[in-house]
Amino acid sequence: MKLTVKSVLAQLHLWLGLASGLVVFIVALTGSLLVFEHELEPLIDSGFHAVSVPDHQRRVPIDQLVNTATQQVGKKEISRIIVEPGPDRTVVVEFRQSKKPKDILAVALDPYTGNVVDSRQEEDAFFSVVLRLHRYLCLGDTGKIITGLSCSAFLLIMVSGLVMWWPNRKNKAQRFRVKWDASFKRLNWDLHAVLGFYVLPFVFLIALTGLVWSYKWVNNLLFYALDGKPQQKREAPANLSRPGAHQGYPLENIYAQTNRQLPHSGKILITFPEKKDQAITVSKANDEAAISNIVDFLYFDARTTHLISQRLYDQETKGFKARRLIFPIHTGSLLGWPTKLIALVVALLTATLPVTGFLVWWGKRKKKPTPKHTRQRSGMSHVPPIRKPVLK
Repeated sequence: MKLTVKSVLAQLHLWLGLASGLVVFIVALTGSLLVFEHELEPLIDSGFHAVSVPDHQRRVPIDQLVNTATQQVGKKEISRIIVEPGPDRTVVVEFRQSKKPKDILAVALDPYTGNVVDSRQEEDAFFSVVLRLHRYLCLGDTGKIITGLSCSAFLLIMVSGLVMWWPNRKNKAQRFRVKWDASFKRLNWDLHAVLGFYVLPFVFLIALTGLVWSYKWVNNLLFYALDGKPQQKREAPANLSRPGAHQGYPLENIYAQTNRQLPHSGKILITFPEKKDQAITVSKANDEAAISNIVDFLYFDARTTHLISQRLYDQETKGFKARRLIFPIHTGSLLGWPTKLIALVVALLTATLPVTGFLVWWGKRKKKPTPKHTRQRSGMSHVPPIRKPVLK
């Protein structure tokens, strides 16, 4: 068989597709769930997230909520506090149970009564499992390698598929529409090739941004391109006060200062340092910004609650701002519901591509070779075939 560019790309497309198809299917399907994680999480686990809003709407101080949660779980180190902007949402206090970063016990409290409403192991939560499937296939570092290679292979699959799909004068019409009344074989090919073409620009962008989580060098490449240096590790500054200047964490004061400093609506995360001499980090998302994932950071002295420093989004480097855009581009949350709906449809259609592609290959594999009606036997191919007389 004569080798051409298309024949080589066809083999590349086939074998990379067979090798990575199952992983692409799982990643795309779980990705479709993660598109609306923020909206689905309170519905799936409403007992953990939702509360009734009383008429007075007077909230219990955060310090009291933390004390109640601490009494519930015993002597465990506080990791962070999550305060959602909605009035009907619980306040969640997370505790470290070991040195493993994912070993977190979360306690949800009613901000109006101060009572514990539910608790859970964060690693066992529905979307935590979905996220681990999406990123690592629930296989840790081994799964991360597999998904990274599959994501890279999928980029090559899309490029080779585009070249194979590229129409000529004869088949131009059939390359852009699905023939729904065709045979199963033709319909399956259309679903794979035609729909694959329409989702390709979106899937390519999603897969490309996904490499940022798979490979550290891809992440650093973004910062090198825009900042001229790799991503710098950000740590909370040291406390300015001396030890013993204040006992405990007056969290309600920190919460109030954050809302005064950053008056826009958004989720607040109060993160406690693992080192006792470091400040408390408070991040607040800006739900009023034109695009999502805009977050500002404030640092408070853990003993006096004085504001030490701040990292506002507007003052960040180009590399940091670009990195912040990667997540909403990858998940489709960049511009809210319109882009989320596009991401959902794209993810679901992407999950069908390994299936239809496998069926295309399987159909060709089972196809019997066409017999050659030639009469080339020992140099007598010139002899015409003997015809039997017709009996009347």
